Amino acid sequence: MKKFFSLEASNHKPARLADKIKSEVRKYLKRERSKELPEGVDFWDFGCRQGESAENAQSLHEKEIGKAIDQALAAEWKGIYLEILAKPGVRTKRER
Repeated sequence: MKKFFSLEASNHKPARLADKIKSEVRKYLKRERSKELPEGVDFWDFGCRQGESAENAQSLHEKEIGKAIDQALAAEWKGIYLEILAKPGVRTKRER
């Protein structure tokens, strides 16, 4: 998903828009995780980026998306660009 979300709307408060964005992101992550895994893959990993625009987007972990949306709202951005791309992940064993 590569999408620009507006944080300004005449009929909704910005906090409500942030909740809608978070909900859409959660639905997307759930939908991607439910897809069948290819052979030899343990889980779906996600490459995430966020910023005011696609040009200045910075990478972040999928668990930090909600905080990034809240920070964009606090900084009074006009919108937020989110890029979430699913990629196969393989677990590695830890050394003891």
